[in-house]
Amino acid sequence: MSAITIRSARISERLELIELQRRASLNNLGDRDVLLAHPEAIDLPVAHITTLATRVADRAGRVVGFSVVLPREDGDAELDGLFVEPEVWKSGVGRALVADAAIKAKELGAVVLHVVGNPHAKYFYQAVGFLAHGHSETQFGPGLLMSLDLR
Repeated sequence: MSAITIRSARISERLELIELQRRASLNNLGDRDVLLAHPEAIDLPVAHITTLATRVADRAGRVVGFSVVLPREDGDAELDGLFVEPEVWKSGVGRALVADAAIKAKELGAVVLHVVGNPHAKYFYQAVGFLAHGHSETQFGPGLLMSLDLR
Protein backbone atom coordinates (compact mmCIF):
# COMPACT_ATOMS: atom_id res chain seq x y z
CA MET A 1 0.00 0.00 0.00
CA SER A 2 1.28 3.48 -0.83
CA ALA A 3 2.04 6.20 1.68
CA ILE A 4 -0.60 8.53 3.08
CA THR A 5 -0.17 12.27 2.54
CA ILE A 6 -2.14 14.68 4.71
CA ARG A 7 -2.90 18.13 3.30
CA SER A 8 -5.45 20.92 3.51
CA ALA A 9 -8.72 20.29 1.72
CA ARG A 10 -9.64 22.25 -1.40
CA ILE A 11 -13.02 23.88 -2.03
CA SER A 12 -13.23 21.90 -5.27
CA GLU A 13 -13.23 18.70 -3.17
CA ARG A 14 -16.19 19.64 -0.97
CA LEU A 15 -18.81 17.46 -2.69
CA GLU A 16 -16.37 14.54 -2.91
CA LEU A 17 -15.72 14.84 0.84
CA ILE A 18 -19.45 14.97 1.62
CA GLU A 19 -19.94 11.76 -0.36
CA LEU A 20 -17.01 10.14 1.46
CA GLN A 21 -18.64 11.18 4.76
CA ARG A 22 -21.93 9.66 3.58
CA ARG A 23 -20.28 6.32 2.67
CA ALA A 24 -18.37 6.13 5.95
CA SER A 25 -21.37 7.14 8.06
CA LEU A 26 -23.80 4.76 6.40
CA ASN A 27 -21.36 1.88 6.88
CA ASN A 28 -22.13 1.98 10.63
CA LEU A 29 -25.29 -0.10 10.69
CA GLY A 30 -26.36 1.37 14.05
CA ASP A 31 -26.47 4.85 12.49
CA ARG A 32 -27.84 3.96 9.06
CA ASP A 33 -31.59 4.41 9.69
CA VAL A 34 -31.21 7.75 11.47
CA LEU A 35 -28.88 9.11 8.79
CA LEU A 36 -31.15 7.95 5.99
CA ALA A 37 -34.01 9.76 7.75
CA HIS A 38 -31.87 12.91 8.11
CA PRO A 39 -29.67 13.18 4.99
CA GLU A 40 -29.11 16.89 5.71
CA ALA A 41 -26.92 15.87 8.66
CA ILE A 42 -24.20 14.80 6.25
CA ASP A 43 -22.53 18.03 5.22
CA LEU A 44 -19.22 19.85 5.22
CA PRO A 45 -19.61 23.61 5.61
CA VAL A 46 -17.54 25.67 3.18
CA ALA A 47 -16.11 27.59 6.16
CA HIS A 48 -14.52 24.38 7.45
CA ILE A 49 -12.51 24.28 4.25
CA THR A 50 -11.73 27.98 3.75
CA THR A 51 -10.42 28.30 7.32
CA LEU A 52 -8.09 25.31 6.71
CA ALA A 53 -9.87 23.32 9.42
CA THR A 54 -10.36 20.37 7.06
CA ARG A 55 -7.44 18.07 6.32
CA VAL A 56 -7.48 15.35 3.68
CA ALA A 57 -5.74 11.98 3.63
CA ASP A 58 -4.50 11.25 0.13
CA ARG A 59 -3.14 7.88 -0.97
CA ALA A 60 -1.71 7.65 -4.49
CA GLY A 61 -3.74 10.66 -5.66
CA ARG A 62 -7.02 9.41 -4.18
CA VAL A 63 -8.80 11.02 -1.22
CA VAL A 64 -9.31 8.26 1.35
CA GLY A 65 -10.32 10.26 4.42
CA PHE A 66 -10.58 13.63 6.10
CA SER A 67 -10.71 15.32 9.47
CA VAL A 68 -12.02 18.63 10.77
CA VAL A 69 -10.40 20.37 13.77
CA LEU A 70 -12.11 23.43 15.20
CA PRO A 71 -11.05 25.78 18.00
CA ARG A 72 -13.17 25.74 21.17
CA GLU A 73 -14.11 28.71 23.33
CA ASP A 74 -12.08 27.27 26.23
CA GLY A 75 -8.86 27.40 24.16
CA ASP A 76 -8.79 23.71 23.40
CA ALA A 77 -9.74 22.11 20.07
CA GLU A 78 -12.50 19.78 18.87
CA LEU A 79 -12.08 16.93 16.42
CA ASP A 80 -15.38 17.81 14.77
CA GLY A 81 -15.20 15.16 12.07
CA LEU A 82 -13.15 12.12 11.14
CA PHE A 83 -14.19 10.03 8.16
CA VAL A 84 -12.35 7.29 6.29
CA GLU A 85 -13.39 5.35 3.20
CA PRO A 86 -14.80 2.07 4.53
CA GLU A 87 -12.68 -0.10 2.23
CA VAL A 88 -9.48 1.29 3.80
CA TRP A 89 -10.58 1.08 7.44
CA LYS A 90 -7.86 -0.44 9.64
CA SER A 91 -5.09 0.53 7.22
CA GLY A 92 -3.64 3.49 9.16
CA VAL A 93 -5.60 6.30 7.50
CA GLY A 94 -7.64 7.17 10.61
CA ARG A 95 -4.54 6.99 12.81
CA ALA A 96 -2.66 9.32 10.44
CA LEU A 97 -5.55 11.79 10.43
CA VAL A 98 -5.70 11.81 14.25
CA ALA A 99 -1.93 12.41 14.47
CA ASP A 100 -2.32 15.31 12.03
CA ALA A 101 -5.34 16.62 13.98
CA ALA A 102 -3.23 16.67 17.16
CA ILE A 103 -0.61 18.78 15.36
CA LYS A 104 -3.31 21.11 14.03
CA ALA A 105 -4.83 21.43 17.53
CA LYS A 106 -1.43 22.33 19.01
CA GLU A 107 -0.99 24.97 16.29
CA LEU A 108 -4.31 26.45 17.48
CA GLY A 109 -2.85 26.64 21.01
CA ALA A 110 -4.86 23.73 22.42
CA VAL A 111 -3.54 21.49 25.17
CA VAL A 112 -6.41 19.01 24.77
CA LEU A 113 -8.12 17.67 21.66
CA HIS A 114 -11.74 16.76 22.37
CA VAL A 115 -14.13 14.56 20.41
CA VAL A 116 -17.72 13.47 20.81
CA GLY A 117 -17.09 10.00 19.50
CA ASN A 118 -19.56 7.61 18.02
CA PRO A 119 -19.89 4.62 20.38
CA HIS A 120 -18.98 2.38 17.40
CA ALA A 121 -15.59 4.12 17.26
CA LYS A 122 -14.75 3.88 20.97
CA TYR A 123 -11.97 1.32 20.58
CA PHE A 124 -10.41 3.21 17.68
CA TYR A 125 -10.26 6.43 19.68
CA GLN A 126 -8.84 4.61 22.68
CA ALA A 127 -6.20 2.96 20.47
CA VAL A 128 -5.00 6.39 19.30
CA GLY A 129 -4.76 7.77 22.84
CA PHE A 130 -8.15 9.31 23.64
CA LEU A 131 -9.63 8.76 27.09
CA ALA A 132 -13.39 8.49 27.65
CA HIS A 133 -14.82 10.65 30.41
CA GLY A 134 -18.56 10.71 29.92
CA HIS A 135 -21.46 10.77 27.53
CA SER A 136 -23.28 13.48 25.64
CA GLU A 137 -26.67 13.32 24.02
CA THR A 138 -26.49 14.20 20.32
CA GLN A 139 -29.25 14.52 17.75
CA PHE A 140 -28.46 10.93 16.74
CA GLY A 141 -28.20 9.38 20.18
CA PRO A 142 -25.53 9.09 22.84
CA GLY A 143 -21.98 10.14 22.05
CA LEU A 144 -18.81 9.46 24.00
CA LEU A 145 -17.00 12.46 25.42
CA MET A 146 -13.33 11.74 24.87
CA SER A 147 -10.13 13.75 25.04
CA LEU A 148 -6.50 13.48 24.02
CA ASP A 149 -3.92 15.31 26.14
CA LEU A 150 -1.51 17.13 23.79
CA ARG A 151 1.10 18.03 26.39
